[in-house]
Amino acid sequence: MNLKGRDFLKLLDYTPEEIDYLIELAANLKAKKKAGVPHRFCEGKNVALIFEKTSTRTRCSFEVAAHDLGMGVTYLDPSGSQIGKKESIADTARVLSGMFDGIEYRGYGQELVEELARFADVPVWNGLTNEFHPTQILADFLTIKEHFGRLKGINFVYMGDARYNMGNSLMVGCAKMGVNFTACAPSKYFPEQALADECRAIAEKSGAQIKFIEDPFEAVENADVIYTDVWVSMGEPVEVWEERINDLAAYQVNSELMAHASPGAVFMHCLPAYHDKKTVIGKEMCEKFNRDSMEVTEEVFEGKQSIVFQEAENRMHTIKAVMAATLTE
Repeated sequence: MNLKGRDFLKLLDYTPEEIDYLIELAANLKAKKKAGVPHRFCEGKNVALIFEKTSTRTRCSFEVAAHDLGMGVTYLDPSGSQIGKKESIADTARVLSGMFDGIEYRGYGQELVEELARFADVPVWNGLTNEFHPTQILADFLTIKEHFGRLKGINFVYMGDARYNMGNSLMVGCAKMGVNFTACAPSKYFPEQALADECRAIAEKSGAQIKFIEDPFEAVENADVIYTDVWVSMGEPVEVWEERINDLAAYQVNSELMAHASPGAVFMHCLPAYHDKKTVIGKEMCEKFNRDSMEVTEEVFEGKQSIVFQEAENRMHTIKAVMAATLTE
């Protein structure tokens, strides 16, 4: 399958066959890395990483993946880029296209990465926007496939605020790949109706089911994967913590909830996670609201059902697959 020159902006742009190809390529590249087999397929190329929102996993994944593929990397942090400030996105795209072979963008509205791709002459990869996080979902699906041996027919439950990039992208990915998707939260935290309808139409072809359930114990019945994310996303004001805790406390992933899932169920989280008080924000919010943890308990996060660090490692392998596939024949 030849994806050379393609942008990677959202999973809606890719067929199930193309998504499966990227997952299998990632598995192959992971095996090569574990075996110490060089795979410098992009020797001599250079990529630009634009980060208007900072990150640990995404930045490290792109940088290590690029180096493994033989590429040079230029990192542009929020203070190192004039994109949309002193220089338009269109101009930035054309300038960087003359210097680099690929551009990664992590920032705010999806329209920004879409405009960057429209004016760039090289592949553009979405490292995260407010609406979509497609590289994360590839990592999640590789992890699920490694654990269960398949994607199709897996029962996947997303607990918490499903209105933004993670809920949206997981719903799209599950619909494409035949994974049964349930979003569990108060109804005001469900994805937008238009995207939900689009995903239901996609799911009719893949055989997936798309559900929205408010009762957490009903939602996780027969679940193979229980997934959650932080209750307050990057860039949101600290004032929303109280509202989110009031609304989502009942949706915390804890041992009682995991016990209602399938016996072999696993726990996943895109990280970072507030499972204890060992971060500045986690400590501050837990003490302020008299809690030991937020979206997931320490017992579950560190428990035998948790595969979060396998999932985190797979960010690098799947990002490597995206870059390799879109930059080479």
